[in-house]
Amino acid sequence: MAVRLVPWDTSRNLLQETNRLYDEAGTFDCIQKGDLVAVKLHVGELGNPYYVQPCFVHDIVRRVKEAGGKPFLTDSNTAYQAQRNNAYDHMITALMNGFNMAPFIVADGLKSENFHLVKTKGILKEIEVSGVIAQADAMIVVSHCKGHELSGFGGAIKNLGMGCTPSAGKIRQHRTVGLEIDTSKCVGCGKCKDICPMHLPDIIEGKARNTSPLCMRCPMCIGACPMEAIRFVDKENLCKALASAAYGVLSTFKPKKASYVSFAKDITQYCDCLPNPGEIIMKDVGVFASNSPVSIDAAFLQTVDCKMLNDASHVDCMLQVKEAKAIGIEGEVKPKINTIN
Repeated sequence: MAVRLVPWDTSRNLLQETNRLYDEAGTFDCIQKGDLVAVKLHVGELGNPYYVQPCFVHDIVRRVKEAGGKPFLTDSNTAYQAQRNNAYDHMITALMNGFNMAPFIVADGLKSENFHLVKTKGILKEIEVSGVIAQADAMIVVSHCKGHELSGFGGAIKNLGMGCTPSAGKIRQHRTVGLEIDTSKCVGCGKCKDICPMHLPDIIEGKARNTSPLCMRCPMCIGACPMEAIRFVDKENLCKALASAAYGVLSTFKPKKASYVSFAKDITQYCDCLPNPGEIIMKDVGVFASNSPVSIDAAFLQTVDCKMLNDASHVDCMLQVKEAKAIGIEGEVKPKINTIN
């Protein structure tokens, strides 16, 4: 299951080159006339300059229409309190970041209430899938490859598993990771509570306690603790949960109704969900295309220095890829990469 790659070479017309890529990869073969086609993307948190450039998404929308589909842009709301945690603000962010080439339909409703609960495989037994995603006829998954502080990196699998699920599904995945507070180190300063967007840790009898089911296991309290009293437990479980959720999302589509395009450009240390994604840590690679999320993520990871991503997050980036393959998502963990010159 080969993956096609157009190198990021600005001496070439990259819009023309990506169209060659789509043709060779059969990117739009999943579309039949009249299909409602979800173009799944991440519009970028407001203030973040690193996300897939709108001109490429505009061209993908054009190609979907040429294939006879009815394209719409979509993404799910965030579970944390940010600019995209409700449909109104999410849509405004999409417009401000340049995504106005097709209707932008928030996948999980005004306040993340629209979803289908489906059975899945792996570490999760079931997962909430955003309603608009579950009802689409076909999907083009447009991903931006970058680092991620919890899962090592974000690509197509994360775009499916986290991006196609509502707030409840996101929390379900994040809470496969444990969080422990060492009370022998904690001095009850409250800095963890102050930095938490939901002020979840309680200070009880001079010690921090975090028993809330709303805790998403973000690393903010860990970074804020001056005593290093807070730590993650079983952090690698999030990678397994991403794969499990991705399987559930894909189960709502008929076979061969999804295709994948990943942009390995502006590869930052942190994800597009942050307004401050950190430094660009790798040189631009190019644009990948495949009919498998396993293969396209594996292709990116075998092209770059995975050790840099692994060391930054303290997880194995390949884990989500291997787990997705193990639970039954088609693809290769060592795919052949056909470079289009």
